Amino acid sequence: MANNLITLKFEDEGKIRLDKFVDQEMDELSRSQITKFIKDGEISVNDNVVTKAGYKLSSGDVVTFTIPEEKPIEAVPEDIPIDIVYEDQDVLVVNKPQGMVVHPAAGHPDGTLVNAILYHSQINDDDMIRPGIVHRIDKDTSGLLMIAKNNLAKQSLMKQLKDKTNLREYVAIVHGNFKEKRGVINAPLGRAKNDRKKQAIVDDGRHAVTHFEVIEQFEGYSLVKLKLETGRTHQIRVHMQYIGHPVAGDPLYGPKHTLPGHGQFLHAETLGFDHPRTHEWMQFSVEPPKIFQDTVKKLRG
Repeated sequence: MANNLITLKFEDEGKIRLDKFVDQEMDELSRSQITKFIKDGEISVNDNVVTKAGYKLSSGDVVTFTIPEEKPIEAVPEDIPIDIVYEDQDVLVVNKPQGMVVHPAAGHPDGTLVNAILYHSQINDDDMIRPGIVHRIDKDTSGLLMIAKNNLAKQSLMKQLKDKTNLREYVAIVHGNFKEKRGVINAPLGRAKNDRKKQAIVDDGRHAVTHFEVIEQFEGYSLVKLKLETGRTHQIRVHMQYIGHPVAGDPLYGPKHTLPGHGQFLHAETLGFDHPRTHEWMQFSVEPPKIFQDTVKKLRG
């Protein structure tokens, strides 16, 4: 992002909050960045510094600020413990803990799974930010990820994802009970029009299919198995909300009254793929984290 002066003019009728207006106009800035700019006195309205995010703009007001130059992001090795489920010369399978970001990005320049992997393994990949990454799971989703250690593995694993020949199964605790034992959710996903941080069901979105099977039902909640046919951003979380069964603990798509925890109760339990070199079918499973298992026990009780 260049170090340049930004000038925005509010021309609609009525009034709007300063932070909301800048958020609508500047896709490359997060709401937290905008709030910080305002609090730090970096944003002016009609050449007067404004430090209140809720300041109301009127038609004709001119907002100005300078976006500082961002430091380039580059993944560097960090001595962070990781749970390696399998490793050979081509692939690495890890059990990502809940709360860990997969790769560096704005707001998360370090402490990620990639930083940990680079310390523990040799990854031959020209991608300086996402070396070895062929698929992702959300920060607060736990479970299995496959990592490519070289170009042969990366091309093979990415092709399997594209051709839908791999296996990705999740378990989740969701709100509500089901009448049906299993079902298929086929609903296209795209960025939500009123909140760019969210995904939503949109007519012109990308094809997305999730299979679900009810494992166990409790009072007000259910334990379900979910199989991805496609792998869109937030796919399971949005699809489950769409059918009226949002993932418990989900701060983005779920209700405020939910199960206490560290984010959504969603775990990538089973992962299967053809080995890039031997073409042998590889399949791995890991149990959900302790807080997930303890919560299921409490629901049973």
